[in-house]
Amino acid sequence: MSDTRTEAAVPGAREADRRGGAQSTGAQSASTRGDGDQGATGGGSTHIADGVVAKIAGMAAREIGGVHTMGGGAARAMGAVKDAVTGGGDRGSVARGVSVEVGERQAAVDIDLVVEYGTAIQDLAAAVRRNVAGAIEKMTGLEVTEINVRVDDIHLPDEDDGDDGDADAAPRVR
Repeated sequence: MSDTRTEAAVPGAREADRRGGAQSTGAQSASTRGDGDQGATGGGSTHIADGVVAKIAGMAAREIGGVHTMGGGAARAMGAVKDAVTGGGDRGSVARGVSVEVGERQAAVDIDLVVEYGTAIQDLAAAVRRNVAGAIEKMTGLEVTEINVRVDDIHLPDEDDGDDGDADAAPRVR
């Protein structure tokens, strides 16, 4: 059944399987990201930009319960100013708090988090690493060599829910 799905999803998969050039699962490993791979189009290479990997990492990290927001205080403040000026809303914040280095076959990720009070930070960091590595490897085929998680702050239950922590937001009392 997987062979049928592969043939339908990937043109020329049957011919590539006969030549021994592709796996029947349809998944591409980092070593076959297109560099020199002769497919239906005659070959070529695939380059995945750092920003793409950063967005994948940011989305994957946010999926983990206990992550309040991403980025250190300065990154969140600058992001809020940028969003206010450009009217960007939430568009620019997907990769906020994430920096990556992408090579030909590998990626390294640094993530800055603010966690919810009461969250076991070591368990959260391990869950973030697993989810981010899985998402990057699945979507890009890149091997993730390291994921450094830095917890910049902890969100307390009585703190304002605004992600920016602006002191000049709405007053608490009237």
